[in-house]
Amino acid sequence: MPRYKLVIEYDGTDYVGWQRQANGLSVQEVIERALARLDPAPGGLRGAGRTDAGVHATAQVGHVDLSREWRPDKLREALNAQMRPEKVAILLAEAVSDDFDARFSAKARHYLYRIVNRRAPLTFDSGNAWLVKRRLDSQTMHEAAQLLLGRHDFSTFRDSDCQAENPVRTLDRLDVRRQGDEIHVYASARAFLHRQVRSMVGSLEHVGSGKWRAEDLQAALEACDRARCGQVAPAAGLYLIGVDY
Repeated sequence: MPRYKLVIEYDGTDYVGWQRQANGLSVQEVIERALARLDPAPGGLRGAGRTDAGVHATAQVGHVDLSREWRPDKLREALNAQMRPEKVAILLAEAVSDDFDARFSAKARHYLYRIVNRRAPLTFDSGNAWLVKRRLDSQTMHEAAQLLLGRHDFSTFRDSDCQAENPVRTLDRLDVRRQGDEIHVYASARAFLHRQVRSMVGSLEHVGSGKWRAEDLQAALEACDRARCGQVAPAAGLYLIGVDY
């Protein structure tokens, strides 16, 4: 059975997350329904990351085995036609070898978190960013973020329902940059714990607002205690922006 890699974009606002669930429509289910109408092969779609409800993606990656060969551009166009009017799009379809696995072959995952830092309410970005009205010091946030780089026990920044056996992860990048009224937080690692990025961003917001110092963030990390996490940033601001193989 030929295997295809799909690069996927979606606005997660109206979905219960990437993974199929009993309580509502997921991004995975939207694509699998379209696949079933085109090529009803056994097996499902595997994704590189299980984004939560309300989280978006500009470059999620999945793979699927089909019953016949497709020209990749034809597969992309057919899937997009079948998924209208859902806010899910296949950006790229590519034939890959049988040993490619969207999840387990991944070398790194990259996320962007968008904070809109202004007094006025969100209009176009409603559901697609976190509005923080109090002025944030992005440089102080960036400097504090560097304390989280490297290999650590990230239990403080791990959801209480996280199913990972080991809370130790290696964080390769955590950059904070201001662009006008927006603050962008970029995070990269081979793998993240459940809600790790949103938990780190929420705590960095405390640093930017002056509620915490950099030393407080360091102490929270070293405590390995979920109760020491500052807050969890809303899902609306988080985007999966790339996966390396």
